[in-house]
Amino acid sequence: GPNDFTNDGSAVIARTIEVRSEKLAKSNQELEHIYEIERTVEMIISGGYEKIALQFPDELLADSAEVTRVLRDRTQKKIFVLADTSYGSCCVDEVAAQHASAECIIHYGRSCLSPTSRLPVLYVFGKHPIDIDHCLEAFDSLFGQDNTMNLIIMYDVVYSYCIDKFVHKVRTDLKYTNVIQSLVKTDCNISQGLKGKFEGRKITMPIVDFHYSFLNYWVDMNSPLLNGRYYKLFEGMNIESYTIFYIGGESATLVNVLLTYNKCKVYSYDPETRIGRQETLPKNQSLMRRFYMVQKAKDADVIGIVVGTLGVANYLEIISHLKKLIIRAGKKPYTFVMGKLNVAKMANFMEIDCFVLVSCPENCLLDSKEFYRPIVTPFELEIALNPSKQWTGEYITDFQQLLSADFQPESEDEPHFSLVTGKFKQSRRYALKDSSQDDATNNVTDLTLRNQHTSISTVLNSAAGEYLNSRTFRGLEQKIGETAVQAAEE
Repeated sequence: GPNDFTNDGSAVIARTIEVRSEKLAKSNQELEHIYEIERTVEMIISGGYEKIALQFPDELLADSAEVTRVLRDRTQKKIFVLADTSYGSCCVDEVAAQHASAECIIHYGRSCLSPTSRLPVLYVFGKHPIDIDHCLEAFDSLFGQDNTMNLIIMYDVVYSYCIDKFVHKVRTDLKYTNVIQSLVKTDCNISQGLKGKFEGRKITMPIVDFHYSFLNYWVDMNSPLLNGRYYKLFEGMNIESYTIFYIGGESATLVNVLLTYNKCKVYSYDPETRIGRQETLPKNQSLMRRFYMVQKAKDADVIGIVVGTLGVANYLEIISHLKKLIIRAGKKPYTFVMGKLNVAKMANFMEIDCFVLVSCPENCLLDSKEFYRPIVTPFELEIALNPSKQWTGEYITDFQQLLSADFQPESEDEPHFSLVTGKFKQSRRYALKDSSQDDATNNVTDLTLRNQHTSISTVLNSAAGEYLNSRTFRGLEQKIGETAVQAAEE
């Protein structure tokens, strides 16, 4: 957009936007395979849905018309494509679907796998090409043919269709025995009749169609879910004992894996570049950067809660939790709903010392230095403001795990040492919503007034008012009665 007040914005209107017109599916057979038409039709008919919303990311829009036509012909239902999503395309846009009175959503492409709260969702990840034999060679060369090591196989969801075959070859051809395959959930809120096909079963043969494992133990789909993935460790083992092999390119998913499993060695193989490597330095730098953001949040007095999702389950609960956390720490919260974030939007609120972004695990990390204020995750704010939580290097990107966190208040008069400034900082104490009038008058920045009837009134401090008073420019001053009246001149 324009970067000065004299720009009329014509450059934005005239700008050419590149849209990928190349189709992922080159034929009808590929369309059936990549977009799992048969599975989708079965879900629609079995569920009895009449109005179905299809959500495509930008890179798959070229195929959207053909997919819609085929599904309409097969089901004879009302099927439509959602327009641009309000937030990241990895999240299910329940709000847009509900505006169109949709009964279920088919989400195509990459997904953060965040649980939804209202509508049934079927995930169709797509099937990106991969050379499994070359991936096996890279796998074996990375681990030095040590087939006794403990391994967890993780992957970008667009390769989930072939992971069963890959793990089968690792176990049978390469003779790696201690291999665990993570599982991804391919639906959310689907009726129990359909769920029965996927859950709680012991699979002994590769079943590629449904992306689930043939490992020789029961898969409990009610076990703890971490970033949309399930896995079951061998008995008596902890996660630090495992090495992670990730299949996929550089993406938000890989960053999530590196931060969440920062105590594990992580190796990756990119099917597009055909390169296998160990992920090392960026992980440590990212953790140091996130620790710095925690310190910035600890020094903040006014904190803005930015709503980055309206579809992820429990987003209202985490917003309420963060508000309570901020107020109990004696700080002032504000809530913002502004759609997709950019520097210009965030710069409109200079009164805010720090923002916390409530979003899905893959969109909550904003490391751009262009923003004028730090933007932290709910986990980082929990570490900064909750004395019962300490920085241990363990990192959580999924806010669902924070909803049960306890809070132990600190002494109000005790300053904290800022690692950012190298000085002790006394935090401002804003009035608590649940405090009584007598308690409210104890705030050091409050003003107590006594009128002619000797009644007492309290003027409580305001974060916005304090910031306005500290500014050198406060807007146009009226100066009523101070300006001499003059006749109009041409």
